[in-house]
This record gives sequence, structure tokens and C-alpha cells, in this order.
Amino acid sequence: MAVSLHHIVVDAHNLPALARFWAQVLDWRILSEREREVVIGADEAASVGICFMPVSDVKTVKNRLHLDLNPGHDDRDAEIERILALGARRVNIGQTGAESWTVLADPRATNSACCVRRRRSSTSSMITAWSVRRAVATRDTDRASMDHW
Repeated sequence: MAVSLHHIVVDAHNLPALARFWAQVLDWRILSEREREVVIGADEAASVGICFMPVSDVKTVKNRLHLDLNPGHDDRDAEIERILALGARRVNIGQTGAESWTVLADPRATNSACCVRRRRSSTSSMITAWSVRRAVATRDTDRASMDHW
């Protein structure tokens, strides 16, 4: 029998704030809130949620995973602006401007997400894929912007 994914666990310094940010981005809700764990999801019956757990150390290397967000049927640029208004910021990892995705970081700049162009065969889920992307810095000035990646 195969296992199934239950939660994606995110290390965080301010669990409630980060959980609320991602709940607003994804139009999810807080499912459980404890001192050392906050869980968000689409609803109680959702097959996958995001669990925020406390961490005391400071992030020193880029995350190996990030969320790819699908704007669904909405306008991608409008979704990016909505997410920026919630506290996210744009991140430069050496993009050329021709990419089909826009890199954003959460308000504490500890977790990254890409808002992708809507896929023609899009599903209703906001999280369409987990991906591992390695940005290649072409200039020394790009290296500093990649610290959070």
C-alpha cells in the first residue's frame, strides 16, 4: 500500500502570523492552533494541509522546496498584487522577465512561492505542484538576492 501526503510542514518563527498569511493567500482557514503547531487547510476534510512548527534557528540556506501557486481562472497579475498586498514581496533570483512564473517570498522572507501562469488543464486546487528549482546566478549581484532561496 502506498502512503499519502498528510501535511506539508513549514518551520516558522511566528507561527500564527505565517499561518494566517498563507491561509489568506490560499483562501484556506486555520484548522488547528496550538502553541507549537498551527495547521491550515481548505477544510477539515482536505487531504493535505500545511502545518507550521516553531524553529529557533535562523535560516542560512535556500529552501529545497517551494510552493507553485496556480491563479486558477483569475488574472495572474491581479493575484500577484493581492498576495503582495497581504505582505509578500517580489524576489529576484536572476529572472529574465520571460519566465512563466513570478517569485514571491512570504512577509518574513523565509519561504518562497512562484505564481505560475494558469495551465489550460488547471484543476481547482491553488497548489498545483511542488517543485525544486535551482536558480543559477549569472552575476555576483544576483548571489545576494538568492540568499533566501
